[in-house]
Amino acid sequence: MSKAYWEHFEHKADIGIRGFGESLAKAFEQAAVAMTAVVTDISLVQATTTINITCREEDNDTLLYDWLNALIYEMATRKMLFSKFEVTIDHGKLNATVSGEAIDMERHQPAVEIKGATYTELTVYQQEQLWVAQCVIDV
Repeated sequence: MSKAYWEHFEHKADIGIRGFGESLAKAFEQAAVAMTAVVTDISLVQATTTINITCREEDNDTLLYDWLNALIYEMATRKMLFSKFEVTIDHGKLNATVSGEAIDMERHQPAVEIKGATYTELTVYQQEQLWVAQCVIDV
């Protein structure tokens, strides 16, 4: 049974996202799910188009920041939402395959537009048997 999951947390004007996983990569995947869930019900997003994303950073906090902002960039420029995230992380290099579809305003009914991941409450750490990846996103 997987221990990976995500949640939102309160922040004044923006929205906090937090991903949990039994590995660093799984926590990053769940942070991406949490971010998509800020915009729409993720179960409405079909995984029909796949793209690859690569990021490289020395520390996990900055790697999470870059990962989420790379996703936001792809969402904005491709006018897509993503629902499937497969991440590997090895020595500071993140490789991801993400799948989703073009935004359908009627079906997805986007609640907000995400402007970017921020350094606010940005942290990646291990808590007991789970990794936690969190930050506040600007909406």
